[in-house]
Amino acid sequence: MSVRNSVRRSLSPVIGSERIDRLVNAESKARASLASWIAPSERPAPQAETEEAQYPLAPNGYRIYPFDVTRFPEPTLTRHEFLTGLHRVLEPRAYLEIGVDDGRSLTLSRTKTIGIDPAFHIVSPLHSDLLLARQTSDEFFDSPQARNHLAGTPLDLAFIDGMHWAEFAYRDFVNVEKLVSPLSVVVLDDMMPRSIHEAARDRYTDSWAGDVYKVVELLRAGRPDLIVVPVNTFPTGVVLVLSLDPSSTVLADRYDELLPVLTSADPQDVPDHVIERSHAVDGRELIAWPGWDELRELRERPRAAAARKNLLASFAETFVR
Repeated sequence: MSVRNSVRRSLSPVIGSERIDRLVNAESKARASLASWIAPSERPAPQAETEEAQYPLAPNGYRIYPFDVTRFPEPTLTRHEFLTGLHRVLEPRAYLEIGVDDGRSLTLSRTKTIGIDPAFHIVSPLHSDLLLARQTSDEFFDSPQARNHLAGTPLDLAFIDGMHWAEFAYRDFVNVEKLVSPLSVVVLDDMMPRSIHEAARDRYTDSWAGDVYKVVELLRAGRPDLIVVPVNTFPTGVVLVLSLDPSSTVLADRYDELLPVLTSADPQDVPDHVIERSHAVDGRELIAWPGWDELRELRERPRAAAARKNLLASFAETFVR
């Protein structure tokens, strides 16, 4: 079965056609996560009511669960600050963002730009050659809109912050990689939940990362050619991916095989190294890497394969733990 047919098969039991609700992450973002796609009959209570009641309610109606801040280093950058630094050092010729919400991240882009979100509500001025799609990412990538807008320009930077379920993030990465170059950068958000509560597929917490952290290990195992670097940002960490290959079909070909892992039920078995961020690098150190200038210069030299290989090897040696 093709990835497209598999996607439709996996989504059909849970996607409603009437409405798309917004799930609000009050700690760092007020963004869409499409809560109405979860059938109420499939939403068991994660905690017994008597136990759950001990945690206070946030304004959005979810509970505020504590987490142990001593288990991981204090981040030096927020997610937005890290993205700001990447835009500065990469000077991307084209940028794509999944999970636009109110447009604060899109304001960073000054170039050819694509924003995808089925329920965006822009509150900030935007200053780019913008294609803004009020669609799910699956719907968007099932059309030629991206290639038509980019007109041959590869995405130099992409930010994936869509639905907080692993299968969605996995598909988003597969689709985005088709539009990049070997020196592009893809960033995935919410890769380091701070507790098992934040990592639940079935949201019940104020701050919510979901189970997208699973995608990182699958990328490492299935695509050893990728450079995968967790970055300790506030609140729930990001992962930066380099050494991309737009011609690769490995991840797409394995989607059906990996679907049971991607959709495994709560409670999630979050590895200690994810919560403790023991493989993560500091955002300021990564932005300060002296190789960004050379990376930008090599984008204009498509035949410089050896130089690209050496530069990426230097990056990996510096930051992969």
